[in-house]
Amino acid sequence: MSARFTGKVAIVTGASRGIGLGIAQRLVDEGARVVITARGEEALAAAVEQLGGPEKALAVAGKADDPAHQDETIAKALDTFGSVDVLVNNTGINPVYGPLIELDDAAIQKIFTVNVHSTMQWTRKVYEAAMKENGGSIVNLSSVAAVRQPHMIGFYGATKSMITHITKQYAMELGPDIRVNAIAPAVVKTRFAEKLYEAGEEKVAAAYPLKRLGEPEDIAALAAFLLSDEASWITGELVVADGGVTLGGGA
Repeated sequence: MSARFTGKVAIVTGASRGIGLGIAQRLVDEGARVVITARGEEALAAAVEQLGGPEKALAVAGKADDPAHQDETIAKALDTFGSVDVLVNNTGINPVYGPLIELDDAAIQKIFTVNVHSTMQWTRKVYEAAMKENGGSIVNLSSVAAVRQPHMIGFYGATKSMITHITKQYAMELGPDIRVNAIAPAVVKTRFAEKLYEAGEEKVAAAYPLKRLGEPEDIAALAAFLLSDEASWITGELVVADGGVTLGGGA
Protein backbone atom coordinates (compact mmCIF):
# COMPACT_ATOMS: atom_id res chain seq x y z
CA MET A 1 0.00 0.00 0.00
CA SER A 2 1.32 3.44 -0.91
CA ALA A 3 1.48 6.44 1.42
CA ARG A 4 -0.21 9.01 -0.80
CA PHE A 5 -2.01 10.67 2.11
CA THR A 6 0.73 10.89 4.71
CA GLY A 7 0.24 14.14 6.61
CA LYS A 8 -3.24 14.67 5.17
CA VAL A 9 -6.50 14.98 7.10
CA ALA A 10 -9.81 13.85 5.65
CA ILE A 11 -13.45 14.29 6.57
CA VAL A 12 -15.65 11.46 5.32
CA THR A 13 -19.38 11.81 5.92
CA GLY A 14 -21.63 8.81 6.38
CA ALA A 15 -18.66 6.63 7.26
CA SER A 16 -19.72 4.30 10.07
CA ARG A 17 -20.14 1.49 7.53
CA GLY A 18 -20.41 0.71 3.83
CA ILE A 19 -18.77 2.82 1.17
CA GLY A 20 -17.93 5.65 3.57
CA LEU A 21 -16.09 3.37 5.96
CA GLY A 22 -14.36 1.67 3.04
CA ILE A 23 -13.06 5.02 1.82
CA ALA A 24 -11.98 6.07 5.32
CA GLN A 25 -10.12 2.78 5.73
CA ARG A 26 -8.31 3.19 2.42
CA LEU A 27 -7.25 6.74 3.32
CA VAL A 28 -5.95 5.62 6.72
CA ASP A 29 -4.13 2.70 5.13
CA GLU A 30 -2.38 5.23 2.90
CA GLY A 31 -1.32 7.50 5.75
CA ALA A 32 -4.22 9.88 6.37
CA ARG A 33 -5.93 10.72 9.59
CA VAL A 34 -9.69 10.78 9.22
CA VAL A 35 -12.73 12.36 10.81
CA ILE A 36 -15.83 10.27 10.22
CA THR A 37 -19.46 11.17 10.70
CA ALA A 38 -22.77 9.33 10.96
CA ARG A 39 -25.80 9.34 13.22
CA GLY A 40 -25.07 6.24 15.35
CA GLU A 41 -22.52 6.69 18.13
CA GLU A 42 -21.98 2.97 18.71
CA ALA A 43 -21.37 2.25 15.04
CA LEU A 44 -18.98 5.18 14.84
CA ALA A 45 -17.06 3.99 17.91
CA ALA A 46 -16.65 0.57 16.33
CA ALA A 47 -15.51 2.19 13.09
CA VAL A 48 -12.85 4.22 14.91
CA GLU A 49 -11.46 1.03 16.45
CA GLN A 50 -11.42 -0.64 13.05
CA LEU A 51 -9.57 2.34 11.60
CA GLY A 52 -6.82 2.13 14.20
CA GLY A 53 -8.05 4.11 17.18
CA PRO A 54 -7.97 7.79 18.13
CA GLU A 55 -4.50 8.45 16.76
CA LYS A 56 -5.82 7.78 13.28
CA ALA A 57 -9.55 8.46 13.45
CA LEU A 58 -12.02 10.75 15.16
CA ALA A 59 -15.79 10.26 15.11
CA VAL A 60 -18.41 12.97 15.39
CA ALA A 61 -22.02 11.82 15.63
CA GLY A 62 -24.82 13.84 14.10
CA LYS A 63 -27.11 14.35 11.15
CA ALA A 64 -25.34 15.27 7.93
CA ASP A 65 -27.81 18.06 7.19
CA ASP A 66 -27.52 19.67 10.64
CA PRO A 67 -25.46 22.89 10.36
CA ALA A 68 -24.38 22.64 14.00
CA HIS A 69 -23.07 19.13 13.39
CA GLN A 70 -21.18 20.32 10.32
CA ASP A 71 -19.58 23.16 12.27
CA GLU A 72 -18.67 20.86 15.17
CA THR A 73 -17.08 18.28 12.89
CA ILE A 74 -14.92 20.77 11.05
CA ALA A 75 -13.87 22.49 14.27
CA LYS A 76 -12.89 19.17 15.86
CA ALA A 77 -10.96 18.15 12.76
CA LEU A 78 -8.95 21.36 12.90
CA ASP A 79 -8.48 21.27 16.67
CA THR A 80 -7.46 17.60 16.75
CA PHE A 81 -5.51 17.11 13.53
CA GLY A 82 -4.72 20.65 12.40
CA SER A 83 -6.13 20.74 8.87
CA VAL A 84 -8.72 19.45 6.43
CA ASP A 85 -7.13 18.49 3.13
CA VAL A 86 -9.67 16.00 1.83
CA LEU A 87 -13.48 15.96 1.88
CA VAL A 88 -15.63 13.01 0.88
CA ASN A 89 -19.33 13.83 0.68
CA ASN A 90 -20.70 10.31 1.00
CA THR A 91 -23.92 10.71 2.97
CA GLY A 92 -27.06 9.98 1.00
CA ILE A 93 -30.55 8.71 1.72
CA ASN A 94 -33.40 7.14 -0.18
CA PRO A 95 -36.21 6.50 2.33
CA VAL A 96 -38.91 5.84 -0.28
CA TYR A 97 -39.38 3.34 -3.08
CA GLY A 98 -41.99 3.86 -5.74
CA PRO A 99 -43.09 5.93 -8.75
CA LEU A 100 -41.89 9.52 -8.86
CA ILE A 101 -45.43 10.75 -9.43
CA GLU A 102 -46.46 9.41 -6.03
CA LEU A 103 -43.64 11.03 -4.04
CA ASP A 104 -44.95 13.33 -1.32
CA ASP A 105 -43.59 16.76 -0.49
CA ALA A 106 -42.00 15.76 2.82
CA ALA A 107 -39.98 12.99 1.18
CA ILE A 108 -38.90 15.29 -1.64
CA GLN A 109 -37.67 17.90 0.83
CA LYS A 110 -35.82 15.40 3.04
CA ILE A 111 -34.05 13.61 0.19
CA PHE A 112 -33.01 16.91 -1.38
CA THR A 113 -31.82 18.36 1.93
CA VAL A 114 -29.60 15.41 2.82
CA ASN A 115 -28.35 14.44 -0.62
CA VAL A 116 -27.83 17.86 -2.20
CA HIS A 117 -28.07 20.74 0.23
CA SER A 118 -25.87 19.15 2.89
CA THR A 119 -23.24 18.32 0.27
CA MET A 120 -23.15 22.00 -0.64
CA GLN A 121 -23.00 23.02 3.02
CA TRP A 122 -20.10 20.69 3.82
CA THR A 123 -18.22 21.86 0.76
CA ARG A 124 -18.68 25.55 1.50
CA LYS A 125 -17.78 25.22 5.16
CA VAL A 126 -14.67 23.10 4.57
CA TYR A 127 -13.62 25.53 1.85
CA GLU A 128 -14.00 28.54 4.13
CA ALA A 129 -12.36 26.87 7.15
CA ALA A 130 -9.38 25.20 5.49
CA MET A 131 -9.21 24.69 1.75
CA LYS A 132 -9.51 28.32 0.70
CA GLU A 133 -6.03 28.96 2.05
CA ASN A 134 -4.39 25.56 1.67
CA GLY A 135 -6.12 23.83 -1.24
CA GLY A 136 -7.42 20.30 -1.21
CA SER A 137 -9.39 17.63 -2.98
CA ILE A 138 -13.06 16.67 -2.84
CA VAL A 139 -14.97 13.60 -3.97
CA ASN A 140 -18.76 13.53 -4.04
CA LEU A 141 -20.70 10.27 -4.22
CA SER A 142 -23.18 10.28 -7.06
CA SER A 143 -24.80 7.13 -8.52
CA VAL A 144 -25.50 5.38 -11.80
CA ALA A 145 -29.07 6.46 -11.03
CA ALA A 146 -27.85 9.89 -12.13
CA VAL A 147 -27.08 8.76 -15.67
CA ARG A 148 -30.23 6.75 -16.40
CA GLN A 149 -33.86 6.57 -15.31
CA PRO A 150 -33.76 4.17 -12.35
CA HIS A 151 -36.70 1.94 -11.49
CA MET A 152 -38.68 3.16 -8.46
CA ILE A 153 -35.95 5.47 -7.06
CA GLY A 154 -36.45 8.35 -9.45
CA PHE A 155 -35.98 11.30 -7.12
CA TYR A 156 -32.88 9.75 -5.58
CA GLY A 157 -31.51 9.64 -9.12
CA ALA A 158 -32.53 13.25 -9.66
CA THR A 159 -30.61 14.38 -6.57
CA LYS A 160 -27.56 12.44 -7.71
CA SER A 161 -27.82 14.18 -11.08
CA MET A 162 -27.63 17.43 -9.16
CA ILE A 163 -24.51 16.16 -7.37
CA THR A 164 -22.93 15.56 -10.76
CA HIS A 165 -23.74 19.11 -11.86
CA ILE A 166 -22.55 20.85 -8.71
CA THR A 167 -19.36 18.77 -8.82
CA LYS A 168 -18.58 20.24 -12.23
CA GLN A 169 -19.58 23.72 -11.10
CA TYR A 170 -17.35 23.58 -8.02
CA ALA A 171 -14.48 22.26 -10.14
CA MET A 172 -14.74 25.37 -12.33
CA GLU A 173 -15.06 27.77 -9.42
CA LEU A 174 -12.51 26.33 -6.99
CA GLY A 175 -9.63 25.48 -9.30
CA PRO A 176 -6.69 25.49 -9.56
CA ASP A 177 -5.97 24.73 -5.92
CA ILE A 178 -9.00 22.54 -5.20
CA ARG A 179 -10.05 19.62 -7.34
CA VAL A 180 -13.61 18.25 -7.23
CA ASN A 181 -14.73 14.95 -8.75
CA ALA A 182 -17.61 12.52 -8.36
CA ILE A 183 -18.07 8.76 -8.42
CA ALA A 184 -21.21 7.03 -9.70
CA PRO A 185 -21.38 3.48 -8.33
CA ALA A 186 -23.85 0.85 -9.43
CA VAL A 187 -25.04 -1.65 -6.81
CA VAL A 188 -22.46 -2.06 -4.06
CA LYS A 189 -22.99 -4.66 -1.35
CA THR A 190 -23.90 -2.44 1.59
CA ARG A 191 -26.82 -2.17 3.96
CA PHE A 192 -27.97 0.93 2.06
CA ALA A 193 -28.33 -1.04 -1.20
CA GLU A 194 -29.73 -4.30 0.22
CA LYS A 195 -33.17 -3.73 -1.30
CA LEU A 196 -31.61 -3.68 -4.76
CA TYR A 197 -30.27 -7.22 -4.51
CA GLU A 198 -32.60 -8.87 -1.99
CA ALA A 199 -33.95 -11.09 -4.78
CA GLY A 200 -30.55 -12.74 -4.91
CA GLU A 201 -27.04 -11.44 -5.46
CA GLU A 202 -26.22 -13.83 -8.30
CA LYS A 203 -29.47 -13.02 -10.10
CA VAL A 204 -28.80 -9.29 -9.99
CA ALA A 205 -25.11 -9.67 -10.85
CA ALA A 206 -25.99 -11.67 -13.97
CA ALA A 207 -26.75 -8.35 -15.72
CA TYR A 208 -23.19 -7.13 -15.05
CA PRO A 209 -20.50 -7.97 -17.60
CA LEU A 210 -18.11 -8.57 -14.68
CA LYS A 211 -20.72 -10.89 -13.09
CA ARG A 212 -20.45 -9.47 -9.60
CA LEU A 213 -21.77 -6.61 -7.56
CA GLY A 214 -19.48 -3.95 -6.19
CA GLU A 215 -17.67 -4.03 -2.88
CA PRO A 216 -16.94 -0.93 -0.77
CA GLU A 217 -13.26 -1.50 -1.48
CA ASP A 218 -13.88 -1.04 -5.22
CA ILE A 219 -15.19 2.46 -4.65
CA ALA A 220 -12.57 3.22 -2.00
CA ALA A 221 -9.73 2.47 -4.41
CA LEU A 222 -11.19 4.81 -7.01
CA ALA A 223 -11.87 7.55 -4.46
CA ALA A 224 -8.30 7.34 -3.16
CA PHE A 225 -6.95 7.76 -6.68
CA LEU A 226 -9.16 10.77 -7.43
CA LEU A 227 -8.26 12.40 -4.12
CA SER A 228 -4.54 11.81 -4.53
CA ASP A 229 -1.91 13.81 -6.38
CA GLU A 230 -1.82 11.05 -8.98
CA ALA A 231 -5.07 12.56 -10.28
CA SER A 232 -3.69 16.10 -10.23
CA TRP A 233 -4.92 16.82 -13.77
CA ILE A 234 -8.42 15.46 -13.23
CA THR A 235 -11.25 17.67 -12.00
CA GLY A 236 -14.95 18.06 -12.67
CA GLU A 237 -15.33 14.43 -13.72
CA LEU A 238 -18.03 11.88 -12.98
CA VAL A 239 -16.38 8.46 -12.96
CA VAL A 240 -18.80 5.57 -13.34
CA ALA A 241 -17.86 2.44 -11.37
CA ASP A 242 -20.50 -0.10 -12.31
CA GLY A 243 -19.01 -3.44 -13.28
CA GLY A 244 -20.09 -2.61 -16.81
CA VAL A 245 -23.80 -2.85 -16.05
CA THR A 246 -24.78 0.36 -17.81
CA LEU A 247 -23.35 -1.00 -21.06
CA GLY A 248 -26.30 -3.34 -21.34
CA GLY A 249 -29.01 -1.24 -19.78
CA GLY A 250 -29.02 -2.84 -16.33
CA ALA A 251 -29.87 -1.03 -13.12
